[in-house]
Amino acid sequence: MKPLFALLIALSLSACATTSASVPAPEQQVSASVAPFAAPDREMMIPVQGGRVYVRINGQIGEGRIPAIFIHGGPGGTHNGFAQVLGLADERPVILYDQLDSGKSDRPNDPANWRVGRFVDTLETIRKTLGIERWHVVGHSWGSALALEYSARYPDHVASTVLAGTYISTKRWIADANKLLKRLPQPVQDTIAACDGASPPPPDTCRSATAQFYHAFNGREPASSAERAYAKRIGGQGFNPVIYNAMWGPSEFRSTGSLKNYDAVPLLQKIDGSKTLFLIGQYDEARIDTVQDYVESTPHSELGVIPGAAHGIFNDRPAETEAILRAWFERHDGP
Repeated sequence: MKPLFALLIALSLSACATTSASVPAPEQQVSASVAPFAAPDREMMIPVQGGRVYVRINGQIGEGRIPAIFIHGGPGGTHNGFAQVLGLADERPVILYDQLDSGKSDRPNDPANWRVGRFVDTLETIRKTLGIERWHVVGHSWGSALALEYSARYPDHVASTVLAGTYISTKRWIADANKLLKRLPQPVQDTIAACDGASPPPPDTCRSATAQFYHAFNGREPASSAERAYAKRIGGQGFNPVIYNAMWGPSEFRSTGSLKNYDAVPLLQKIDGSKTLFLIGQYDEARIDTVQDYVESTPHSELGVIPGAAHGIFNDRPAETEAILRAWFERHDGP
């Protein structure tokens, strides 16, 4: 569940201070070509419960097709991992944001804010602030839990829901991570087990072993120069390990935080399956067997698998991911 950029913290952190006010950019027609890692047309700091969140928009809301909002993973990740597919903004407004305590958003680091309901409330505040009636809601990893929660609570404002790299149950996620771990060489398995034990090896040893798991199932492609440039240009404070450890825990294989008993699977019965897409990578930490169970629990929903990608589908195979989302959005722009 840890976001892809969490492995590249040194690349995504920046000394730039969080912006303190709305920063409008020159207007751009939705139909204009938008490149990956494009600069935003508009930036805002939107007040929410607990602080302000950074929001960036490409395209003009109210023009073109129904907007799409992307919800990043973590907890503690940033919007940066979605910047690869900003080409979608040639047809519709694309909204990216950093959750409170992450990226360019305010960072009070107050545990009182670290509640699922408050994260969902933030999404609704963004929608109202931007004056959007209906939008496509795309969540990735931890963000998929928020997308599901939002769609169950506010169905009238949801044109479609995309649950990418689907995390909606901690029990299932931990079980899948440990099943995938068994595919790695035995020495790697033994080291990772020791790292979660009472007398762990040196941190460098643990990082090296865990990196092998991440390369196989989290992100198969290294950060490109364009990604590194984007992280530097966009600024902010990057990934926040404090909230990750408090809400999730020390590793992919053990959850000790506030999400350790999280289970949103029952909410699948409360959303419109005909407007729901599960989207995973071929080698995703979100194992296909588990996600197929979720699909079966969501009548009329669809499953997309990105060939060659691990959990970080937006980085591993951005063109394929963008193509699937483009077609999906178009088919669900209607009533």
